Amino acid sequence: MRYFLELCLQSVEAAVVNLDAEIIVVDNNSKDGSCEMVKQRFPYVRLLENKENLGFSKGNNIGVKEAEGEYLCILNPDTVVAEDTFERVLEFAEKQDKVGIVGCKLIDGNGEYLPESKRNIPTPEIAIQKILGRSRGYYANHIKEGEIGKADIFVGAFMLVKKAVYEEVGGLDEDYFMYGEDIDLSYKIVKAGYDSYYYGETEVIHYKGESTLKDKTYAKRFYGAMQIFYGKHFKSNFLFDGLVWLGIQSARFLKNPSSAETLNVENYALVSNEENKGLALKLSKPMQLVSAKDRLQTNTQVVFDANVVSFKTIIDKVSSIEKNRGITFKILPKNTNFIVGSHSSKSRGEVITF
Repeated sequence: MRYFLELCLQSVEAAVVNLDAEIIVVDNNSKDGSCEMVKQRFPYVRLLENKENLGFSKGNNIGVKEAEGEYLCILNPDTVVAEDTFERVLEFAEKQDKVGIVGCKLIDGNGEYLPESKRNIPTPEIAIQKILGRSRGYYANHIKEGEIGKADIFVGAFMLVKKAVYEEVGGLDEDYFMYGEDIDLSYKIVKAGYDSYYYGETEVIHYKGESTLKDKTYAKRFYGAMQIFYGKHFKSNFLFDGLVWLGIQSARFLKNPSSAETLNVENYALVSNEENKGLALKLSKPMQLVSAKDRLQTNTQVVFDANVVSFKTIIDKVSSIEKNRGITFKILPKNTNFIVGSHSSKSRGEVITF
């Protein structure tokens, strides 16, 4: 996660240039050198180091207590924002009455839209359908991916909310260690009378596999979080309780996913400029130097040089490429010797150092 965090902070750094903003990183006792990296590369960032892993909810609540701004943006460390993301979302939020959460369009590292960007309230009936593989009512499909509209439930990877509203509803419920807390917060804000919105006119990359690895631990925590949520907000439902119990029991039989998917890569391309042409020789494979406007060949591994290409351009390009051409993406963060990317929202991404 340390490498994805560095990329995330670089993108956030570029996105707050014109804002009166502070960046707070809460570390839940990581062992991968994240804290050392933040201190060295981002000395102005407020780093809060917990002595143990306190979970997503408590970690964020600790950060919120230290925050001084009117608005909060809860952001996962495996995300990449565009230079204008915060400005656009804040401008929209300021025009709304009784605004709750504002979410945005999330895509994975290969540009695939993540439907959890906007969801409906998961009543027991809707949850049962989702567990059974019928998710039509689970997602807020009344709003198209690139549109703006009211929605009730958002994912904790990106949530903009006023600090006063966050505190009014008690923040993230610390009964949840991980998973479910974002649904709970969204629902509490709706019940408090606020209107939450999906703002689909800005996109954020969420690698997702870095923070939501689909293994047996995930399954146990996910179904456990569902039990907490429905126990707090809905009456007992025999069928639902039984399905959740079965989910928890079956979690022990899940196999851990592979670290990366096998790719059919025939070509390699570096999106940079002529001044950095020599950089292509340092990377893992011989790469053709191209511009962000060039049409890419099929089955191409693309590396974006963030020293030259803006994060907004990177996100736009990743989102707009045809998804059936076998094109995959990685990013070279500024002034670093590594590239990162993820080709699936279900498995961990890849870090290549050089």
